[in-house]
Amino acid sequence: MKLLYVTAECWPFIKTGGLGDVSYALPKELKKEGVDVRVIMPKYSTIPSYLKDQFKPVAEFNVRVGWRNQYCGIETMELDGVTFYFIDNEFYFKRSDQPNIYGHGDDAERFAFFSYAVLAAMEKLNFYPDVLQVSDWHTGMIPLILKEDYGHLKKYKDIKTVYTIHNLQYQGIFSKDIIGNVFDISWHYFNNGDIEFHGNVNFMKAGIVFADKVTTVSKTYVGEIQTEFYGDGLDGLLRSNSHKLEGILNGIDYDLNNPATDKSIFVNFDANSIDKKLQNKMKLQEILGLEVNPNIPLVGIVSRLTSQKGLDLINYMMPEIMRENLQMVVLGTGEYQYQSMFNYYNSNFSNKLSARITFDTELAQQIYAGCDIFLMPSLFEPCGIGQMLAMRYGAIPIVRETGGLKDTVIPYNQYTGEGNGFSFANYNAHEMFFTLQRAIRLYQDKNIWNNLIINAMKTDNSWKKSAQDYIRIFKSLKC
Repeated sequence: MKLLYVTAECWPFIKTGGLGDVSYALPKELKKEGVDVRVIMPKYSTIPSYLKDQFKPVAEFNVRVGWRNQYCGIETMELDGVTFYFIDNEFYFKRSDQPNIYGHGDDAERFAFFSYAVLAAMEKLNFYPDVLQVSDWHTGMIPLILKEDYGHLKKYKDIKTVYTIHNLQYQGIFSKDIIGNVFDISWHYFNNGDIEFHGNVNFMKAGIVFADKVTTVSKTYVGEIQTEFYGDGLDGLLRSNSHKLEGILNGIDYDLNNPATDKSIFVNFDANSIDKKLQNKMKLQEILGLEVNPNIPLVGIVSRLTSQKGLDLINYMMPEIMRENLQMVVLGTGEYQYQSMFNYYNSNFSNKLSARITFDTELAQQIYAGCDIFLMPSLFEPCGIGQMLAMRYGAIPIVRETGGLKDTVIPYNQYTGEGNGFSFANYNAHEMFFTLQRAIRLYQDKNIWNNLIINAMKTDNSWKKSAQDYIRIFKSLKC
């Protein structure tokens, strides 16, 4: 089985969110399962130098982007047994004055170039995969271009495509003027509605329509996105394509996220030495300027500070939360209103809340390892990674029952002792608060709480099962 994994970002080269984590961890696991998997992505100028210094040139050629004829280089390196290819063009991917890799005025052209370059690169690399896996809006046009420009060629015509939706909210919607300008495709696909969306071109819609299989990142999210509330205007399209939809839960990298070996945390521990987790908590309290007290439950939030993450619920209940016998630590950046809210409570309740409005991967690991409770009351969550990391490090998640949160967090059952966290059903501030109060009460019973920690740490959120599910899909496409 030969697989080309196409992505706009991948850790450790560059990462803005969960897509970057998946693009590294899933191919690595597929490789362990015997798949000849190779990853291809843009060569951004902001990739760390220690990695770029290892790149080796492979090929140079030109790529047509509408009426343009653009240079394209391919460079490569191997990491953890996986071959990575990098599409090089400084005009599109060197934006040193703008460190963000998205949000530029020419994103449609940049990822049109990338899409055409990926398909042309197969010939230059002499690597024709059985399956082409593409993800999110940046690569959504690839299944269409494959059909339109390459479907008649012997080495391309049998390539199958799997399109993965990581977050339906970001669809890649651009003016229809890009047809003929950056995409040399027939207007037929726009006029018949295949890629048209309210008078514009929708990259994600193209991926859904033209891919052989469409996956998303949890089983619950598959059902949710076929409803009007979660569907972001594509729910009808998704319902009509439900025959090729499947949810495969993401995992986390157990090599990178291992409390027994993680060098970022203060004291290493595992499910057989959870007493050492308390040492991480007390050290975290110390560096945050909170009272060092092992008996006060410490609640952690590591998140983008956006409405999607349920911060309206937290904002509404913060006066009541601050009256509880707890401490809270918040790490993240995002919308001004939420940053201001946490800064206000940090200033007025500095003995109870520490807000770090920044991006700090080391502190994030220390929070997972040190906090007792991890709060994640999302409005929607395609998969979620925070709750999995929290469980891996023995922090008990409180989540709303949506998307991957519902699929991974098993509510604590007081009669059987089963469960690895707490959950509430409705997007309601008081439901969230009552669930938090219940967790705080149970925290005082160390037998119950230690059992919860062990249950959480023994939950299997690795990539192994997910990789096997993807392989099953790949094989079904080739039958």
